[in-house]
Amino acid sequence: MRIRSIRARLTLWYTSLLALTFLLLGGAAYGLLTYNLFHDVDAALSGVGRALAEQTLRGGPASLPPDVDEIFRRFFGFSPLDRYFDMIEPPGRSGLSLPPRTGKLPLSPKALKNASEGFSTFETVEGLAPYPVRVLTLPVIERGRVVVRLIQVGMSLEASINTRRRFLLTMAAVFPIGLLLAGGGGWLLARRALRPVDRMTETARRISAEHLAARLEDTGANDELSRLARTLNEMLERLDTSFHQIRQFSADASHELQTPLTVLKGEIEVALRNPRTPEEYQRILKSALEEIDRVARLVEGLLLLARADAGVLRMDLQPADLAQLVEDVYAQVKVLAETRNISLFLGGMEPLSIQGDYERLRRVLLNLVDNAIKYTPSWGRVTISLQREGEWASLQVTDTGIGLSPEDRERIFQRFYRSAEARSRSEGGAGLGLCIARSIVEAHGGKIQTKSSPGLGSTFTVLLPLQS
Repeated sequence: MRIRSIRARLTLWYTSLLALTFLLLGGAAYGLLTYNLFHDVDAALSGVGRALAEQTLRGGPASLPPDVDEIFRRFFGFSPLDRYFDMIEPPGRSGLSLPPRTGKLPLSPKALKNASEGFSTFETVEGLAPYPVRVLTLPVIERGRVVVRLIQVGMSLEASINTRRRFLLTMAAVFPIGLLLAGGGGWLLARRALRPVDRMTETARRISAEHLAARLEDTGANDELSRLARTLNEMLERLDTSFHQIRQFSADASHELQTPLTVLKGEIEVALRNPRTPEEYQRILKSALEEIDRVARLVEGLLLLARADAGVLRMDLQPADLAQLVEDVYAQVKVLAETRNISLFLGGMEPLSIQGDYERLRRVLLNLVDNAIKYTPSWGRVTISLQREGEWASLQVTDTGIGLSPEDRERIFQRFYRSAEARSRSEGGAGLGLCIARSIVEAHGGKIQTKSSPGLGSTFTVLLPLQS
């Protein structure tokens, strides 16, 4: 069964890792203990063998020396009961052969061969006693050749085996206790470490679309959980802002749609109350058609913005002559400017072309020029210019109108936003024009910049990437 709790999984992983560590360290310790025990026994046997060899060279007897217990005690620290000693005398001095034995230690062919070459041999012999016996076969050497006899000393490995057994029993007792304590400690540590996650979960459970103001607790420790809390709080902040914008957008869209629909309904109801002359019906139908056009433009703009938000706004990219675009817009709005007593000029014009959607770009420039004319008082001035700025084509619309405050400059590209000055004037649309213009420009890989001061006019710059 899969463990779903992170706390339980962390405890299991921690305990498993600790168990593996215990096993590895215990195995290494057992190996070192075994090595050191054998090394100590071999070193002590070597000391005993060399002491007996020296006594032999001094002319000692070939039988068991009377002080052999003292020699064992000197190197082992005690005289072991299961200790073995033997001396083997070859029949002559020309070579070594197996002589009659004086003890019960075996002499293997390997030990005999090594002794004939002047080397000592360590062996572990089974069957001499209940426990294995460690045996050293040492040739007595004088002036580089084997003389007199071979010396064999041995000792039971009972103490070493018992030491290793006690070590294993100790590890077997300590191991489960250590794992139990480690598992409990791991559980407490995991519970303490994940406690902020539980608090985040409780807070997140209370957050909904209607209550996005709540935020997750940040411990301030700048650890992983603290960074997670900050990241989630930033996400909640963005969601809160998005929901607020959606609510505001829905309210504004409803208001903008409600106004023309109310006017349209009212005019039709008035027209149906009493018989009308053809001229009156024509006037009412014309007014209704204007309101329908207004609704259609609003719906079209909302649809374009929805496509832009979804990343599916498609542009018909073709070679577009920007100079021709400026001239077309200039010709279209010149009459409108004259009716308002506003001077419309063409500034610097460079022959520039880009890959773009001609009709969409025409809509952008037309919107900017129309806004400039709307918010410029009579006898003002509006200038359209086209020039190159590095790798960009720069379309500029400059006016001497009412200008924008710093707050308005930050918000004029928001949907349905209109400055206080714009709302106080009789002209004005739904507040979607600049938002649509920015979406079209960004779909071309460009950007819109604004420079404006209250009462001193504004300059809107559209930067579009040139063909490479």
